[in-house]
Amino acid sequence: MELKKALTVFAILGLLLLLNMLVVTNPGMANRVLPQTETSAVNVDAVDEEVPLARYALDKTLEGISKFISFTGFRNATRGNLIMILVGLFFIYLAIRYNYEPLLLVPIGSGIIIGNIPFFQDGGINLQLGIYQEGSVLNYLYYGVLKGIYPPLIFLGIGAMTDFSSLISNPRLMLLGAAAQLGIFLTFLGALYLGFNMPEAGSIGIIGGADGPTAIFLSSKLANGSMVHGYETKNLIGPIAIAAYSYMALVPVIQPPIMRLLTTKKERLIRMKPPRSVSKLEKIMFPIVGLILTTFISPGALPLLGMLFFGNILKESGVTKRLADTARNSLIDIVTILLGLTVGASTQADVFLTGESMMIFILGAISFMVATAGGVLFAKVMNIFLKGNNRINPLVGAAGVSAVPDSARVVQHEGLKYDPSNHLLMHAMAPNVSGVIGSAVAAGIMMSFLL
Repeated sequence: MELKKALTVFAILGLLLLLNMLVVTNPGMANRVLPQTETSAVNVDAVDEEVPLARYALDKTLEGISKFISFTGFRNATRGNLIMILVGLFFIYLAIRYNYEPLLLVPIGSGIIIGNIPFFQDGGINLQLGIYQEGSVLNYLYYGVLKGIYPPLIFLGIGAMTDFSSLISNPRLMLLGAAAQLGIFLTFLGALYLGFNMPEAGSIGIIGGADGPTAIFLSSKLANGSMVHGYETKNLIGPIAIAAYSYMALVPVIQPPIMRLLTTKKERLIRMKPPRSVSKLEKIMFPIVGLILTTFISPGALPLLGMLFFGNILKESGVTKRLADTARNSLIDIVTILLGLTVGASTQADVFLTGESMMIFILGAISFMVATAGGVLFAKVMNIFLKGNNRINPLVGAAGVSAVPDSARVVQHEGLKYDPSNHLLMHAMAPNVSGVIGSAVAAGIMMSFLL
């Protein structure tokens, strides 16, 4: 059956080739079918008698085939393209096989493959295919990344999904979210040491917050390939975004060893006092007060925190259920698709496979580990001043990074390993959501210093 289909295809191709030869070897038909410039070449009076028209037709056919081959990906593929396609396949594999952030890694992995399909590129030809070719569909969609449009919309959806009850009931846990931002500022110094200029270093440091939208937003302002605060910056949006989302997906792999290393078995068994019940009024007032307070402290974070708390107001007000449902379902799904796909597609091999990208991944890993350690160690410091059931299980401090809700789930899983009845999820959500706020505030502070 398959052989029959193949023979049919070859027969059709042969017929088309025969028709092509008949057209160009028939002067009357050639004058009607071919453009004037071509018919002049096959005019009987103009063609050398020693060059048969059939030979001319064959030459033109071979020339067409040669041009077709020159435009294929097989002809234009580079080693870098193949490496990046394998990276994209690996991301998709992690998402499907291990369920690591599939809503992020599947679009990003697919985008990496799309962005590294090789095509013919010439200085005088714009095929409008690649994300960096002006006028292409991907180029238009990428505008939302370059101008920082997608991250605030993601924050709107996050706000509409987030329940701040655990943070409201135990506000001191907010300190753990603040402590986890230590990784951001230490990585900023490390990036400066490695030769990145100040705006680039600020964008790299924010990876430590394990917050992809915040990392994209800040890098779109500080490391977008333009002049920033007197510094000529490189376009680092792609490497920074891929690093941030990679470490978000690898939270279940990276955090547990650090948590075990920095805590004792006795500390892991600490039972925390159940969170108190939070009133409806408190839930409504928190995003309003939080919006005013945080944006007065860090106005640069307004696009992110304004949308985050606005989304939460939609959720908690109780009178805008349709808007809240749209924000946390349809809207955030659409923006996640566009953001993941375009960020992935921006990692073309010639742009992404550089020494700077490798250093960003290393610094990002260090930043994320320092942030995790900062939250755990600060919980231990707080326990020095707390007694009885007011003490904090240090595992909860690891949730201070803003990978919501994955870090909180890791804390829950680790706690259950040592005491199957010790549920830490609700406690861990407090530093987890405060980490989201903290990383956005840190981004705003970076912008105020560096823009």
